[in-house]
Amino acid sequence: MMLGVSLAFAMASCGPALPPEASWPPAAKRWFDRAEQSYRTGDMEDAETAADNALRMLPDEPDVRLLASRIALARLDYDRSVQLLVGVETPEAGAVRGRAYWYDGKLEQAADELERLVLNPEVRDPWATEVAKLARRGVGRTPFRMSGGLLAVSEMPRVAATALVVPLEVNGEPALGLIATGTAEAVVDSSSGGEPTWLSLRFGERVEVKDVPALAKDLSGISRQLNAPIKMLIGVNLLRHLHPTFDFTGGQFVVRTFEPPPPPEATTLRVSYLRGGGMLLRGAFGSEPTSKPASLLVDTSMTFPLALDDGGWKKAGVGLETLRTVPNLGNMRAGMLPVLRLGAFELPDVPGVYGAPVEELEKGLDVDIDGLVGSGLLAPFRVTMVDGGRTMWLEDIPREAIAAQRRPLRAPPPAPEDGDGEDPEATPEAPPEGAAPKAPAPKAPAPKAGGAKK
Repeated sequence: MMLGVSLAFAMASCGPALPPEASWPPAAKRWFDRAEQSYRTGDMEDAETAADNALRMLPDEPDVRLLASRIALARLDYDRSVQLLVGVETPEAGAVRGRAYWYDGKLEQAADELERLVLNPEVRDPWATEVAKLARRGVGRTPFRMSGGLLAVSEMPRVAATALVVPLEVNGEPALGLIATGTAEAVVDSSSGGEPTWLSLRFGERVEVKDVPALAKDLSGISRQLNAPIKMLIGVNLLRHLHPTFDFTGGQFVVRTFEPPPPPEATTLRVSYLRGGGMLLRGAFGSEPTSKPASLLVDTSMTFPLALDDGGWKKAGVGLETLRTVPNLGNMRAGMLPVLRLGAFELPDVPGVYGAPVEELEKGLDVDIDGLVGSGLLAPFRVTMVDGGRTMWLEDIPREAIAAQRRPLRAPPPAPEDGDGEDPEATPEAPPEGAAPKAPAPKAPAPKAGGAKK
C-alpha cells in the first residue's frame, strides 16, 4: 500500500555537507569522521558524543556545526539545533533550521526559513514547499493544543492484518485514521479535493487536539487496499504529541494529556528522528555477546514485520540465496531472521522480506539503515510513547494472546475491480519510489524477556 507521502518525500535532502579542510587538526578530523559515520549508521548517542568533541576543537567550523545541528535535530533538541547554525547561511543549514523551527512549533520563523529555502533554484525539497505554506497560514496558532479529559480510549477495529486503524473525529466528522509512521506529517484525504490545512481532532469523545497541521493527499488507494474508508494518516509529528499507547492485540488506542508513569514490566527504547521526522530505532541482530547493532526505520503503514536490505540480511547472518519467492509480490523474497533484540526483549524467528525500496529511503535520508520495522513486528507488544516521542516503552503481551494469530507470510488478495481500469487479477505493482510495501504478515513470535529496563 503506498502512501503518496513517503519519508523520501517528507524529508528530501538538500545534499551533504562539504568535506572538511585538510588543515584541520588530526584529532578534530577523527572526531568529525566518527560523528559523521555514527550519524549515517543511526547511532545518535555516539554521534552526539563525537560531534561535541569536534566542536570543542573547531567551534567555528561550519561543517562541524552543521553536523552537530543535524544530530541535535534527530534528538529533538530544537533550541540547540538552531543555536549551532547561527551565522551559517547555506541551503543545508536552512533546511535543518527550518525543520527545527517547524517541529518546535515556532511557525513564523519556520515559514520565513522554509520560504527562503524553496526560493533557491538549486534546492528541491517538496516537504519544505508544502510545509512552508502550512506554517505561513498557521502563524499565531499553537500546534497540537490538547483539552478535555485526562485520557481517551478508542477501540481499534480489525480491518486488515496488523494495520493500526484508529477511530477519531476530524473537524467534528467521524472518520478512520491509520497510524503511519512512514510519513512525517499528518495527512488528510484529498480524493474529493482539498489542500494542506489546519484541523481539529477528537479521540474517544474525550480528548480534543486543536491546531493540527496536515498535508493533503489522495488516500483512496489505501482505503481500497484496507477495505476501510481511511480519511487520515496519523504521522510522526502528530503521534508523538498524543502521549499515545497502541495495543493491537487488546484493540485499544489511548491518547493522554499527560505523561504516563513507566509500566511495571517493560523495556525502554530510545527513539531518534532523522531530519526530525523519520522514526529510527536501534536494535541488534543475534544474541549477545555476538550480536551486531541494527538501525531500523519504523513504518507502521507496512504490515510486514521486517523489510531488510542486502546488508541487513547479511549482518543478520542470512544469505540472500536462502530467501524464498512469494507469489504475487513481484521480486520480493521472504525469509526468517534468527534473532532480533529490541531493548531487553529477544525475538526469535522474525519473518521478513527482501526487495523493499530501502536503498531509495537511504538516499533521501542520507543514512545507511538496515531496514524497516512494520506494524507486524510491533503488534505483539503494547507500545507507549513518552517524552515527546523520544522514548518508547514495549510491554510484552502473553504468548497465548498472540499464538492463535500466527500465519504464513502471503500476498494480499487481489483488490476487487472498481471500474478504474485496474486488472483485479494482476500481480501488484511495485510500490512507488521511497514507499514501503504493504502486505499482511504474521505477528512477530513472542519475545523472550531479558528483564525490564526503565
